[in-house]
Amino acid sequence: MERPGATTMRGNPLTLIGPELKSGDAAPDFNVVDGSLKPVTLKDTGNSVRIISVVPSLDTPVCDAQTKRFNEEASKLPDVDIITVSMDLPFAQKRWCGAFGVDKVKMLSDHRDGSFGANYGTLIKDMRIESRAIFVVDQSNKVRYVEYVKEVADFPNYEAALAAAKSAAAAKA
Repeated sequence: MERPGATTMRGNPLTLIGPELKSGDAAPDFNVVDGSLKPVTLKDTGNSVRIISVVPSLDTPVCDAQTKRFNEEASKLPDVDIITVSMDLPFAQKRWCGAFGVDKVKMLSDHRDGSFGANYGTLIKDMRIESRAIFVVDQSNKVRYVEYVKEVADFPNYEAALAAAKSAAAAKA
């Protein structure tokens, strides 16, 4: 499924591949890799509440700031796991985390086949990178919050995502 114009970069429309998820949907499975190149699926992310922060590339200012912000928030959310997904190679993710002391966010790379992007509707067809998005997935793998950021260079609504994660964690679904 293609969604032409679903996101923009510097105002230029881009096409996203995959469905537009909504709150209440079942979280789709995916196949990504972690920093040691080990395959990771939705099941492997555990059964706690998860904030999945999706970024185009860690080496850009907004992605850098977004990932650092969620790393800071992670210590305030003991019942929530925070995951960052990008197309960056695992080696680049590891280098970036080491350079900035990011150690509370789990980094996952979708570089192999783009399955996360295709299943969550964040894969930019025109560039084969992820668009900016936030998903909150609860303990039963139900999507509790979704934000597809319209302009790739804009920040997500951190407060709304954090509130949704706190609410899901408190509900103990």
